[in-house]
Amino acid sequence: MSVPLLLADGLSKRFSGATAVDAVSFVVESGQIVGLIGPNGAGKTTLFNLLSGVLRPDSGRLIIRDRDVTGLPPHRLARLGLVRTFQLARELDRLTVLENVLLAARHHAGERLLGALCRPRATAADEGRLVARAREVLSLVSLSAHESKPAAALSGGQKKLLELARCLMAEADIILLDEIAAGVAPHLVEKIGQLVIRLNRDHGKTFVIIEHNIGFIRSLASRVVVMASGRVLAEGSFTHVAANRTVIESYLGQAA
Repeated sequence: MSVPLLLADGLSKRFSGATAVDAVSFVVESGQIVGLIGPNGAGKTTLFNLLSGVLRPDSGRLIIRDRDVTGLPPHRLARLGLVRTFQLARELDRLTVLENVLLAARHHAGERLLGALCRPRATAADEGRLVARAREVLSLVSLSAHESKPAAALSGGQKKLLELARCLMAEADIILLDEIAAGVAPHLVEKIGQLVIRLNRDHGKTFVIIEHNIGFIRSLASRVVVMASGRVLAEGSFTHVAANRTVIESYLGQAA
């Protein structure tokens, strides 16, 4: 039996006595695209914060490749290949698009003082390699033409693509996307969806996606997890959960 890439085991989080996430368990296998849906207040974003290390769970475990990583901060999870985007893009406005992507690289030789002073040629070569890689990533997300622009000049949809580019630059295997289609022009939503499929199919990236755009999830997800009131209400294929009467009453019926 294969080891799951990501396992949430009974994760719970409470705020001032109110339970936001209540003993949530689910598995993400390598190469899957998992959709996480549910009404507002269902606990989806809190769950993402637990999965990405932004919050520590009150109980339960987070496992990556059979390793217990519960409570590790985001930068340590990133080294293990798990990164996330945010519903509101968090680019550094005054830096260029290229510089934003370069900041996400795992290893910067130039940031180590000893290497910069004692091995300047090697450091310069490493920086050149990172720039070349960053340009490959920008090409992949169709932002090459904007590499010299300040990130503030990008549209909302382009900023979402920039966040995804930084995930790729960080060499992530597991990418958590928090409403990447929210507030994005329809033509860019389609482009983002196609990009996710290509990254999954051709580059082996695994995705967990929070999204209110049901059509977006239907077109992408091989499995869907439905949350309501902090708990997992149902999971399975989109067709399976869409036929679940409780899911229809609590969420899908409202969205229709």
